[in-house]
Amino acid sequence: MITKDNIFSVIYHFLFALTSSVVGAIIASWPLLFIFMIVQKTNETVHMSLFKVMHNYNQLMVYLIWPFKNRLKMDDFPTSPDAAEHFAECKQLFVLAVLVFIICVVLHFIFKKQRKRALLDLNKSAALILLLLPIVVFPFAVTNFDSFFVIFHHLLFNNNDWLFDPNTDPIINVLTEGFFASCFAVAGIIYELYFAEKLLRK
Repeated sequence: MITKDNIFSVIYHFLFALTSSVVGAIIASWPLLFIFMIVQKTNETVHMSLFKVMHNYNQLMVYLIWPFKNRLKMDDFPTSPDAAEHFAECKQLFVLAVLVFIICVVLHFIFKKQRKRALLDLNKSAALILLLLPIVVFPFAVTNFDSFFVIFHHLLFNNNDWLFDPNTDPIINVLTEGFFASCFAVAGIIYELYFAEKLLRK
């Protein structure tokens, strides 16, 4: 169970699992985008080669995860003011997630070195509760990802800047719903595996 005695451990592991899933999804997004372009031929929609689209995607992702890059510039994709604002908001979330992930990794090694791993021990009841949390929304996300995606954005953002117009922000033609769904799936799997490992550990 989650008690006052292990609340630090619960918060630590929840943040570690959550940020691990975000970082994992970010890393997986490169091969996923490449695969979806091959299957859906979305690069042809924007009249670019696969590698030119990936070059622009690299520029976007460097902007999103590198805290010292303040301006988004893609060589072949224009960015409207609304899209730029949305990407700036995404950047704040991405940088925060990466920073918290790094802190969790550092704490893991510090506690391990100082032989204080017990402070981070997570009992199986707490691990099970944290593992089951996303399962509440899993059936809805799988059966109606479009609605899930809309609700997700309404929860995280207080505007509609994420509703890209393909005419002004053609990058949305390659960042398809299937691509985003796959990124969410990777994140969910990583999160679940994190706590499954805690449950299976003797």
